[in-house]
Amino acid sequence: MAVIDAHHHVWDLSIRDQEWIAGPDMTPIRRSFSLDDLAPEARAAGVRAGVLVQTVAVAKETPEFLALAHGSDVVAGVVGWTDLTAPDVADALAALRELPGGERLVGIRHLVQAEPDPAWLLRPDVLRGLAAVAAAGLVYDLVVLPAQLPAAAEAAARTPQLPFVLDHLGKPPIAAQELEPWASDVRALAALPNTVCKLSGMVTEAAWSTWTVPDLAPYADTVLDAFGPHRLMFGSDWPVCRLAASYGEVVAAARALTHRLDDDERRAVFETTAARVYGLCDARVHGLREDP
Repeated sequence: MAVIDAHHHVWDLSIRDQEWIAGPDMTPIRRSFSLDDLAPEARAAGVRAGVLVQTVAVAKETPEFLALAHGSDVVAGVVGWTDLTAPDVADALAALRELPGGERLVGIRHLVQAEPDPAWLLRPDVLRGLAAVAAAGLVYDLVVLPAQLPAAAEAAARTPQLPFVLDHLGKPPIAAQELEPWASDVRALAALPNTVCKLSGMVTEAAWSTWTVPDLAPYADTVLDAFGPHRLMFGSDWPVCRLAASYGEVVAAARALTHRLDDDERRAVFETTAARVYGLCDARVHGLREDP
C-alpha cells in the first residue's frame, strides 16, 4: 500500500517568519523545515508521497510551494492560498496554474480558525471565492475551530459543486475529553456528500506529553462513523505534530485507530481517498524514491 500523507508543511524562517510559532511551548518547531527534512521521516514511516499545505496568508508562499513540488519526488500536490475575497480571484487561480509546478495545485486553504467572525465562510465575497475555486477544478481545505463547523456545513451546502476537506477533524477538544457539540456538528458536515475529512492533527489537540491512542479513539471513531473510510484520509500534520509526537508515532497511531477496518477500507484512509479527492496521479504517488 502506497501511503499518501495528505497534510504536511514546510517553512523557511530565513524567507519569512511564521508568527504563529510563538511562546516557549512552540520552541521544538521554531526552526526551518524543508522537504529534505521530511523525506527520510516519511520514507521510514512507509509514506510514498504527500500534499504540501499552506501555512500563512501570504500570496508569495503558494508559488514557492509549487516550485518546490515541480522539482520534488515527495510532493504530489499543493494546497495553497489566495485571497478568496478578491474580485479577481478566478484570474489569480488561473495564474497559479500557469506557474512552474502549477499542475500540482490541487486545493486552496485559508486560516478560517484565525477569523474572529464565526460565519466568515458565509460572507458573500467568500462564497463567491469558493465558487471560483470550484470552477477551477480545485478542492477547498477547511481549517476551522469547532464553533465554526456550522458555518462550514452551510458553506458546503451552498457550494455543492466544491469538494470540502475538513482538516484535523475540525480541531475537537481532545485534551478536555469532550465530544459535544463537536461530534454533532461534525456529523452535520459529514451528512453533505461533497465533504471529506482528514485523520490528522489529533495529537496536538490532545495533551501533548501524555496522550495515548485510547484518548484519540472516540474522535477517530466519530469521523470514521460519520464520513466512512472512503471519505477519510490520513495526514501527519508534520512538522507541527512534533510538538506532541514523531512522524512515526503519528502514523502508528493512525494505523492503530483504523485496525478494525478491512484492507480496502484501510487503503482508502491511507491512499485512495486522498488520490481521488485531490486528483493525484499514480506517478506522483509512487514517486518517493527508495534509498539505494
